[in-house]
Amino acid sequence: MEDPYQTMKTRLSHDVIQVLLRLVFLLLILWVCARIFSPFASIMLWALILAVTLYPLHIKLRDSLGWRDGRAAALIGVTGLLLLGVPTVLLGMSLVEHVTDLLGQWKAGALTIREPNESIRDWPVIGEQLYVAWLAASENLEAVLASHGEEVRALIKRAVGGTTDVLATIGLFLGAIVIASIMMAYGQSGEAALGRIANTLVGGSRGAQLQQLSVATMRSVATGVIGVAVVQALLLGVGFLWADVPAAGVLAVVTLFIGIIQLPALLITLPVLAWLWTSGDGSTAMNGVITVYLLIAGLSDGVLKPMLLGRGVDVPMPVVLIGALGGMVGMGMIGLFLGSVILAVGYQLLWAWVERETSLAEDEATPPVPGEAP
Repeated sequence: MEDPYQTMKTRLSHDVIQVLLRLVFLLLILWVCARIFSPFASIMLWALILAVTLYPLHIKLRDSLGWRDGRAAALIGVTGLLLLGVPTVLLGMSLVEHVTDLLGQWKAGALTIREPNESIRDWPVIGEQLYVAWLAASENLEAVLASHGEEVRALIKRAVGGTTDVLATIGLFLGAIVIASIMMAYGQSGEAALGRIANTLVGGSRGAQLQQLSVATMRSVATGVIGVAVVQALLLGVGFLWADVPAAGVLAVVTLFIGIIQLPALLITLPVLAWLWTSGDGSTAMNGVITVYLLIAGLSDGVLKPMLLGRGVDVPMPVVLIGALGGMVGMGMIGLFLGSVILAVGYQLLWAWVERETSLAEDEATPPVPGEAP
């Protein structure tokens, strides 16, 4: 007669080995899938973010024009490619032209730098050093470059590397726009599929709630962080053009980047105001009006951000903002969205757990009503 204890022990050992083997096999499959998908992770995540953000526009466009999903999505995709691709091509052609012109002047010995304005000496902190270096370069550029050969070569390498990174990023966004338009064309089926995945991972109504929270958080960050940065950059760009500031377009782009990484626009506005009052040729009254405008535009994010960030999201605005900032520090630009979504979902799960435990504790503490079954 077989020993029941030995039989149970053998069966338990067999089951544990089977579970471990299946777990190892599952982890191996997931690891291989992650390695295969990793080269496309960035572009697919950006495409998903763009699709989620632009999908309401796609719906409005489709309903107003009476088009099918594919045509409306294609129109948005083509428009996005033109808005991003055409300026990139024009900027690249202009850059090549300027570099070629500078190289030609360098070979001909005709490359010169104009003398600095005396008012630069009065700039705080860096004024005197900048004036001396600028003056030396204007008097004998070749000697300055020869004496700083290593620094110049390092600067050129850094500029080339930065240009390559910018072109790669632009190419990534162009590809993401194309993929996002395809996602929007199949938006309804994609939304249903993501809903089934969320319900499987979390379960029931909680999965649908977290799916809606993730979508609303992405759109909130897009409007509250990137949207506000774009509006502020446009306002300040107009002010820079109004004040006839040199390289106004470049300063507007820098302002956009500073706004996205959540630094104050006053880092650009205050030096511009210093230049306006020390080097500008406008009247005192006009300089005063421009100063007021630039200060208001530079501080506009303090009003716009609380209005837009966290709008439509059942999570406090500081949670979304902290998630966006922390995610950007840890994961780069894409962390603006991933960090805010993950922190918002974690916040909701935390409070769902707290409310559930509180409800259970209250039910246990409530005495039973006489006559009712326990």
